[in-house]
Amino acid sequence: MKRNLQLLTEREFDLVVIGGGIFGICTAWDAALRGLSVALVEKGDFAHAASGNHFRMVHGGIRYLQHGDINRVRESSQERSILLRIAPHLVHPLPILVPTFGHGMKGKEVLASGLRLYDVLTIDRNRYIKDRSRQIPSGKVISREEVLEQFPEIKKQGLTGAAIFYDGQTYNPARLALAFLKSAVDAGAETANYVEVTDFLRKNGRVIGVRACDLLTSSEFDIRGRMVVNAAGPWAAGLLDKKTDLGFLARPTFSRDACFIVHKKLTNGIALALGSKTYDPDAIIKRGTRHLFVVPWQDKTLVGVWHIVHHGNPESFTVTKDDLQSFLDEVNQSYMPLELSLKDISRWMAGLVLFGGDQVSERHLKYGHRSLLIDHKAQNGIEGLITLIGVRFTTARGMAEKTVDLAVRKLGLKATRSRTDETPVYGGGISDFERFQQQAVQQCPSGVRVEVMQALSRNHGSAFGKILNYKNENPKLISEIGNTRTLKAEVVHAVRHEMALKLSDVVFRRTDIATGSKVEDGVLAECANLMSSELEWDQVREDMELREVLCSLSTI
Repeated sequence: MKRNLQLLTEREFDLVVIGGGIFGICTAWDAALRGLSVALVEKGDFAHAASGNHFRMVHGGIRYLQHGDINRVRESSQERSILLRIAPHLVHPLPILVPTFGHGMKGKEVLASGLRLYDVLTIDRNRYIKDRSRQIPSGKVISREEVLEQFPEIKKQGLTGAAIFYDGQTYNPARLALAFLKSAVDAGAETANYVEVTDFLRKNGRVIGVRACDLLTSSEFDIRGRMVVNAAGPWAAGLLDKKTDLGFLARPTFSRDACFIVHKKLTNGIALALGSKTYDPDAIIKRGTRHLFVVPWQDKTLVGVWHIVHHGNPESFTVTKDDLQSFLDEVNQSYMPLELSLKDISRWMAGLVLFGGDQVSERHLKYGHRSLLIDHKAQNGIEGLITLIGVRFTTARGMAEKTVDLAVRKLGLKATRSRTDETPVYGGGISDFERFQQQAVQQCPSGVRVEVMQALSRNHGSAFGKILNYKNENPKLISEIGNTRTLKAEVVHAVRHEMALKLSDVVFRRTDIATGSKVEDGVLAECANLMSSELEWDQVREDMELREVLCSLSTI
């Protein structure tokens, strides 16, 4: 995967995709796999926003039962199943425990009925998943005593037991997005990060491409395309606003979706659902407040999520210490034994996600129900442009399929069926993940910890051997960086083959270095030094990269 901007200017593409989040990436992969010529550009790094900073959940749609939205239940379950099949190294099942109280709407009987209905509606959820470790079990209810065995300090008054259902979890969402992207490139797509689209090219009432700027050199150039897909997420509306005849009929609302990482294990492999302070105004079946979740992830714990409507510039949101303290108070109030404080938080993550028609002052927010797929010929009378704004990471592949279906029809091309529902992503050609990982550990080089090999096999899947092959160039590259689970070779590989151009690209998105544990002194400097050797940075540039990452890591 090489960044070559000249290739973006040399021909007219069938499809130009704006935005390197998961929805844009999946669109590029689907189109390239069907034989279309594709160019994708991203103004930042790939998956740098919501796609790499969400709650790591692959939702199967169980909560949509409360909305009576069977179509969304089915869609989410099917897309979760597809991800478990095509990316088994990066997506796995996760048990979630929901405590039950009394015998009313919060009781075990009601939830048991809900689980049975969900299992019936998603009866085909494991039909094509041959790897048993990636299959989603049926939900079940357990007794009060069994709950207390798992969580002995949970609120006992009125406790009658719990419901346990299974959802999906991503090991590393940025690596998952990158696996899709590498698949797109392998299928023929051209792509580049740090390229901002500044305008649309127009001719005779039709969009015929985009004007772009290389943010690393400030040089401008044109990318011509028969069709353009605006998949820039929260930036999509601003891009359209530059042309008065392309704006939304109803401007979409976005919410800051925030969670944080606690640098210790708080659960025994089972996620815990806790009552929050907000309600779901769209729910037909009311069961009280929404849930917050305490979720095991890698060897740490994720806690979230919280939403606040954001109407400002997409780059302008943040999570303050006051926000985090408010989140902590809410979690501790729901489950006192946690007794979390700010010092327990190693990192917060947030992104902007599509929401309902909420106002900034509203507390009980309406979550986004459907992704936006807009044919600007139908809405604005302008041919050659489609806008896609996704609502959930889980559904990105399916929405990309619908987007390419639309583009193919509009281009007058012979209809070809999408194959992304059956094609493993880069590194995903694994029939039995548990056996695969055991075999990977058996190849563990001398001096490398087992957990490092386990992380390597998850992040790179069946392609992990390409990292180990760097020992032939320099055996020292197959050694760990400080206290991390990252090999030096992974940094070099990220630069040479994964378009990592900044230190933040490596630290936050190509490796596990900043996934929650405190980064030791010297780790960042070692990474910067490795990148400097590859990219020929001078000391000024290296220091600047270090300052940028240190600033991001010191926001608590």
